[in-house]
Amino acid sequence: MSSSPSPLHLAVALDGAGWHPAAWREPVARPGELLTAAYWADLVTEAEHGLLDFVTIEDGLGLQSSSPAEPDGRTDQVRGRLDAVLIAARIAPLTRHIGVVPTVVATHTEPFHISKAIATLDYVSTGRAGVRVQVSARQNEAAHFGRRTLPPFRIEDYGTPAGQALVSELFDEAADYVEAVRRLWDSWEDDAEIRDVATGRFIDRDKLHYIDFEGGHFSVKGPSITPRPPQGQPIVSALAHATVPYRLVARAADVGYVTPHDAGQARAVVEEIRAEQTAAGRGDETVHVFGDLVVFLDDTSGAAEARRERLDALAGRPYTSDARIFAGTPAELADLLQELGEAGLSGFRLRPAVAGHDLPAITRSLVPELQRRGVFRRAYEADTLRGLLGLARPANRYATTA
Repeated sequence: MSSSPSPLHLAVALDGAGWHPAAWREPVARPGELLTAAYWADLVTEAEHGLLDFVTIEDGLGLQSSSPAEPDGRTDQVRGRLDAVLIAARIAPLTRHIGVVPTVVATHTEPFHISKAIATLDYVSTGRAGVRVQVSARQNEAAHFGRRTLPPFRIEDYGTPAGQALVSELFDEAADYVEAVRRLWDSWEDDAEIRDVATGRFIDRDKLHYIDFEGGHFSVKGPSITPRPPQGQPIVSALAHATVPYRLVARAADVGYVTPHDAGQARAVVEEIRAEQTAAGRGDETVHVFGDLVVFLDDTSGAAEARRERLDALAGRPYTSDARIFAGTPAELADLLQELGEAGLSGFRLRPAVAGHDLPAITRSLVPELQRRGVFRRAYEADTLRGLLGLARPANRYATTA
């Protein structure tokens, strides 16, 4: 008798009006509301309606660009955005179960600030916070801060010795960054706050710890000013396309987003991450590997393809992505997700091509299809993001045994 299929985890990546650059021109797009709290509240409420594990919120330290390396000067695409961590803090109290995972660029921000912000988000959401850690090699973004200069870098430079050196440095820095953030989250023991009015003792100073982190790029004394988050450790995630970022996922993350274009690639990527996990001494820990897909979902494959072509015509060029682009029906997407899941992926982060069209298609058509197949939850089974992902609340590394 065959075993029942493994349940899939499902997240959505939210970015402005959607991932297609012409998405803002669709009748459902609400371009005049992209900078309002109500717009983001509606998206996350819709995602929770579909019982999704979490949403990620894109961010950056420079204007959006069609070029991966530099500004493009275009005026026909969405430019300008709100801060992802602040959006997350605004929308978290409006939801009850879904995880909220803003993007943070580690290259130019401070671990102390981000640890405090994400710990605060975990309190605001009562245990549903995470963070997506990103790096930036863009010279224009470095110029906003004036603290470092970066060499010119284009995607074509990736395979060169200089390109590899830069990428390795940025990802080593990101690994140090996550380590400092995680230590800061642990720098207060769970019971450090006494809050005893009668004795006048609010805090047990012995249960606050210096983290004394010394890395190649910064040193952080600690302790944090924010007590240990409700989850102990909020979820850390990262997008990865090659060996160096796969290593970051394996060493430092709870969830990695990867971009395989077929089951064979998915299997190879998962094997590489598992090998890196073992090398990092994390072989027995759960690290989820989610496949990223851009999705155009319609009642027929022809309608989805036609919508993609119409948007491409508006944009003046065919849309390309680091991730596989899927255009078809919810049932066809469910087939693909199950096929990729059998290759070792434990979940998926779907990028709606047009947020106002494809997010409801995910929650109201794809999710019921997956439920019918017995591979997706019919109700939320936990109150925290760690719980939804099947991750235990970790012990505090600094807690002193009695």
